[in-house]
Amino acid sequence: MPRRAGLTGWINRQIAKPGFQYFASALPFGRSMARRDGADIFDLLQGFVAAQVLGALVETGILRALLDGPRSAEALGFRHDVPADRMAQLLRAGAALGLLKRRRDGAYALARKGAAILGVPGLENMIRHNSEFYADMADPMALLRGESETRLARFWPYVFGSKGEVAPEAADRYSTLMAESQVLVARDTLKMLPLKGKQRVMDVGGGSGVFLFEVLRRNKAARGILFDLPEVMPQAESRLAALGIKDRITLYSGSFRDGSLPDGADTICLIRVLYDHADETVEDLLRKAFAALPPGGRLIVSEPMSGGDAPERAGDVYFAFYTMAMGTGRVRSQARIAEMCRAAGFEDVVMPKPIRPFITTALACRKPG
Repeated sequence: MPRRAGLTGWINRQIAKPGFQYFASALPFGRSMARRDGADIFDLLQGFVAAQVLGALVETGILRALLDGPRSAEALGFRHDVPADRMAQLLRAGAALGLLKRRRDGAYALARKGAAILGVPGLENMIRHNSEFYADMADPMALLRGESETRLARFWPYVFGSKGEVAPEAADRYSTLMAESQVLVARDTLKMLPLKGKQRVMDVGGGSGVFLFEVLRRNKAARGILFDLPEVMPQAESRLAALGIKDRITLYSGSFRDGSLPDGADTICLIRVLYDHADETVEDLLRKAFAALPPGGRLIVSEPMSGGDAPERAGDVYFAFYTMAMGTGRVRSQARIAEMCRAAGFEDVVMPKPIRPFITTALACRKPG
């Protein structure tokens, strides 16, 4: 192992020399490698600027406005009080990112990728919300050191008061944003881990019931239990009534921090819950889920996860720093969550390959019996 590490270190030291880069770029195979590495490095360098261009196109409503047809830089500049030449630069940047396309007459139209953003539930609001996260990332070393309260910590309702209460407006803001983005998570989860047959499915921290709606829509024999904070219940009742499934779902209000989970479920689902919390809270919640399930009962966990020994971009870059900025949780790998589930008493852990890791990764396990 030391020899291999030494060889890797020597190779890296050579690659890091400007002279080596010049030499490599003169060779056919080296030229391709240098070009590819250079492009990848520049993509990392310009990443924040690209994200801000996307944010501007969404925040101004330009992407959505182009659904109605092409517009010129002059017309859009007038509408948003931006000089035409500067608006043209924003539109060119959008075209360079594949979000827009420039027509021969100079006007700009929506490209396929731009239209896809509008078609993903909740994505526009999440892009707008990212401005809070980007502010926290302005000084990543301060974030890593935990030197001050972050904007995300103030935005989300997981920073509890002295009595553990959550302000109703914070709970409503959280539930709305989560509901909008939960649809894709629910669909990917249920493709990886279908819930079939006559059973009662409890969604802990289920918000306004998006995940349970997807379960009951696919499985007419199933019944649901939604467990979440009292502040969330009014929105849940309203949404479930509007969806016409309120009679198939039992609502329980409470906090899993303070008490046990309701009995009566054959399957308990933790959808984007664990990564919001510290290890001690997660371990306690898993023990409570184990106690609430009957022998043979099933637990499903679905959320963005780390790649573990094989780091990957969604979990180990975006979501890792996002949860750090929230100040209440962390991303964990499938293997780590499986280990925690086994420690709580579960067995038969199933870890399907994620369909889209940037949407969610999932696992399931069972209570013995």
